[in-house]
Amino acid sequence: MGPAGASCGKGSAIDESHANPLDRRMDALEEQIAHLTRTVDDLSDVVTRQEREIALLTHRVQLLLEREATREQDQGGSIALGDQPPPHW
Repeated sequence: MGPAGASCGKGSAIDESHANPLDRRMDALEEQIAHLTRTVDDLSDVVTRQEREIALLTHRVQLLLEREATREQDQGGSIALGDQPPPHW
């Protein structure tokens, strides 16, 4: 009889159905790791894109706040319209 894991008959090719259960388990784990690695890479790309978008939006909000502060200052420091009671009160 030949070395362990070798098939009888046609050469040294191992039939998948006769492969060692440990080898099948190892193949399944390697495949799962490959899928998980791809998922992590995809999620990393998403996080990087979202980080850029958040930075841009934060900058825009800062500009709007500065613009509003300038507008309030130009109005002589009066109460902002949103804080005043309606004219019918």
